[in-house]
Amino acid sequence: MIAQHLFALLQATDPEQAAETLQIAEDAVASGALDQTSLVNLFLNMGPLVAVVVLILLILSIFSWTIAFSKLNLLKRAGQNDRKFKKALRRVEQLADLNAVSEQFRPAPLVSVFEFGYEEVARQVNSYGKLRNPAALQRCLQLGANEEVAHLQHNMAWLATIASAAPFIGLFGTVWGVLEAFRGLGEAGGATLRAVAPGIAEALIATAVGLFAAIPALMFYNYFSQRIREIRARMDDFSLEFFNLAERNYGETDGLLEPERATRGFDRGD
Repeated sequence: MIAQHLFALLQATDPEQAAETLQIAEDAVASGALDQTSLVNLFLNMGPLVAVVVLILLILSIFSWTIAFSKLNLLKRAGQNDRKFKKALRRVEQLADLNAVSEQFRPAPLVSVFEFGYEEVARQVNSYGKLRNPAALQRCLQLGANEEVAHLQHNMAWLATIASAAPFIGLFGTVWGVLEAFRGLGEAGGATLRAVAPGIAEALIATAVGLFAAIPALMFYNYFSQRIREIRARMDDFSLEFFNLAERNYGETDGLLEPERATRGFDRGD
């Protein structure tokens, strides 16, 4: 039926080539070449090299999706606990009170930043009875934020690598499939569908699987990068709030003046 429609169309445009084209199409159908359009058959009939390329791309795709689901869960819990912990910070008047309840908000990046800052405040207050070196506290808060960002970015490099490398791996399979198509063309000694179909099919599958692996990885990478930047901004804001609260409680001018009152709530072993 398809061959008859093709014949009618070609006859209207080029009658001399119509009969020859129809015969080629009928030969291809009779030989079963068009049956290779079945996706399952295409995979089963792949050459070994293209099959390895497709297998590598599928493994990379599964790996990127595994990272994505894990990262989505991590960032979701981090965002929820950060919001709760930040509300708790704004309700307390003493850092020691917040330290007593901080564990219930884990895992939260803000809790780690808080612990870095709290340890430095405790060290200075236990030693001097007040917050004597604000610059050191700022550096500790910065270190805490940097450590949490590094933790959140774990495996992000894999997503970037898959997003950038998968298309080129697929392109390698594409080139090899085209070469196979030309080789089949040379062996057949003529331009027939049966000669070029397997190689072209392999090339197109390699291209499609490469894009299938690369596009989600790229989208996940950009999305997670944006989420991590937002969390980093929240940590910077939290550091400012923590610093202000520490200065109000234990600063040289606005804080508690009596050492025995200033050190209340801190353990000497901190």
